[in-house]
Amino acid sequence: MNLDNLNDRQREAVENTDGPMLILAGAGSGKTKVLTTKIAYCLEKGLCSKYEILAITFTNKAAKEMKERVENILQENVDSMWIGTFHAICSRILRVEIERIGFERNFTVYDRQDQISLVKECLKDMGVDPKNVEIKNEINTISRLKNAGATEKNIDKEDFDISLSTFTMELFQKYEHKLKRYNSLDFDDLIVKTNLLFEENPDLREKYSDRFKYVFVDEYQDTNDTQYKLIKNLVSKNDNICCVGDSDQSIYGWRGANIQNIQNFEKDFKNAKVILLEQNYRSTQPILDLANTVIKNNSLRKDKNLWTAKNEGDMPIYRRMYSDIDEADQVVQWIEQERYRENPYEEMAILYRTNAQSRLFEERLNRLGIPNRVVGGLKFYDRKEIKDCVSYLRIVENLNDNMALNRIINEPKRGIGKTTMDKLLQCSQNRSISMMQYIIDTDLPDFSNATAKKLQEFYYLIKSFPKDEMNVAELMEYILDKTGYRANLEKSTNRDDKTRLENIDEYISSLYQFVQDNPDKNLREYLETSSLMTDLDKTDDNTKGVSMMTIHAAKGLEFDVVFFTGLEEGTIPSRVDEDVEEERRLCYVAITRARKKLYITSVQSRRKFNEFQTKAESRFIEEMENKYKDESPNKEVSFRESFNTKVVDDYRTEASASIAKKQNTITKNNEKYRAGDKVSHKKFGTGVIVGIVEKENGDELTINFDKKGLKKLNSSLAPLTRVE
Repeated sequence: MNLDNLNDRQREAVENTDGPMLILAGAGSGKTKVLTTKIAYCLEKGLCSKYEILAITFTNKAAKEMKERVENILQENVDSMWIGTFHAICSRILRVEIERIGFERNFTVYDRQDQISLVKECLKDMGVDPKNVEIKNEINTISRLKNAGATEKNIDKEDFDISLSTFTMELFQKYEHKLKRYNSLDFDDLIVKTNLLFEENPDLREKYSDRFKYVFVDEYQDTNDTQYKLIKNLVSKNDNICCVGDSDQSIYGWRGANIQNIQNFEKDFKNAKVILLEQNYRSTQPILDLANTVIKNNSLRKDKNLWTAKNEGDMPIYRRMYSDIDEADQVVQWIEQERYRENPYEEMAILYRTNAQSRLFEERLNRLGIPNRVVGGLKFYDRKEIKDCVSYLRIVENLNDNMALNRIINEPKRGIGKTTMDKLLQCSQNRSISMMQYIIDTDLPDFSNATAKKLQEFYYLIKSFPKDEMNVAELMEYILDKTGYRANLEKSTNRDDKTRLENIDEYISSLYQFVQDNPDKNLREYLETSSLMTDLDKTDDNTKGVSMMTIHAAKGLEFDVVFFTGLEEGTIPSRVDEDVEEERRLCYVAITRARKKLYITSVQSRRKFNEFQTKAESRFIEEMENKYKDESPNKEVSFRESFNTKVVDDYRTEASASIAKKQNTITKNNEKYRAGDKVSHKKFGTGVIVGIVEKENGDELTINFDKKGLKKLNSSLAPLTRVE
């Protein structure tokens, strides 16, 4: 086998085949190449046969790629080799051995929807109405209990460091009992039961650890405690284990990943050899210098320093702006500049900490007709909670909107299920009227008294919303409160529901922006705008264009140009996550996605509802030690002009037109007012002028009021006085 295409460290990793090895592979250092070459090397040298190799990955895609690469190197089929995810490998073992722990080999694996149905069945057995239980929360608790070692028999006897009610313990026992009765496993069981199988049957543990002479584990830094236990069981006989990972890219602590697994590798496996892969084949040196400078502040890591033979490259650019609106405008401006430099859209990516940050970028890109896609998540306006919000507004405006009614009549739960809605649809169709009109016009003779009362109460609830007395943003907040939709999410312990709350807050912010920009438009006019926006946002998953994604979704990907946005305290590092070191690793992952160009942004304020909240610069900016080109405007004030159709043409002709226009705006200020002037308004109080756009009938002043946030006012009409 020719190893000339490997560097010295990579070659060392491949050729050392005896005993435990940890390959600390920095971002872009060719870890997959090393791992697959090492597997092929062991086979070619006759150190083992194909069926004596076990290679474990985290995704089916990674497993498929690994198999294909090994086959390309050896130029032969390797189907007899065990390559797969943790769950796939465990399922394969259990299909042969599970009778040892009381299940039959033809067991069924339950997916999430199956779990939900089973929990509902358990609740009914307990005499509890499933409509009154947050089922997803209970399933998450069951998962945590299983991974902590809980069983049907010991759940009420041992402490699993998880707060439990008598109700949850009883539900767990019934859930486990029914799984056994139905000869079924859930996804957690695949690994948990395999470990149980080995612990209760030492002969089986020896059988498999003896069979697999070489065990390879990819992304070792992402393993949780249950996966770690499985690995230890599989290498109890032989110690030829090779784990590849990077402690600096351990970003799944919230999902149970334990960084101590990779930190303690040398303690767990005696005489382990550790090889550092520090040469990077992806990024330029200035980008790597920035990454190295940030991550060195972490204490929980294996020390290494990335470098590349590509010494040349552009310095990363950092720009701190006034608001999230400025940030979105600036990023889109940079995108157009890069496009005119012949960088294709599909080689650009916008990265952010949470999905809620995507909205402004989506809107700006769509407005300019720039192709784009959201990776690892739905478009902002396609998310369930946003569709629910829009549906509430739609049914308030139009009681005959069957689609909207169907969507939200049981959101949050009101005990009105699918059977009831199917019957309501049929009854209304028989009379050729809408479902809501049927509720209004009849006494609901085809329904029980209890169901009829629920339907009528929903109608009265919708009619009670004061749509003519509030603007659309205030109305949305009122609806979320009166329906209990917000309260239902707030009391949830499900992490996904916390994200949904963030998305709803972002949506309400967009409504206040709409009201500010369109003070005379009503609910109907907003819904017309909203429906157009939703249609624009619907793009095919395979659409080529600018990629938008969270940093978590970007793991394993790379782009020529990366826009790393939102570097503020409370955004990254996040308030939700107390592990600052993991947040710093997220920052490191984001930086190292860039091949050629890296742009970084932060803002002084982000809109939340009807006000702008001041945001402090992320501590990670200071930790970058100025290893970037700072292109921030005035530290206190920036000037922007929102994009419109007239500006688009200028954009297409010359990408820098908007920058020049902004600079001109600064020098052509209104004679009476200047940016930076402190003013007082009779209604809004005192504030500072942060931007001026010249217009024929009086300049448009953007003023940041101390208590009311940003407002746009006409200098000729607004009751303003300068405050000295």
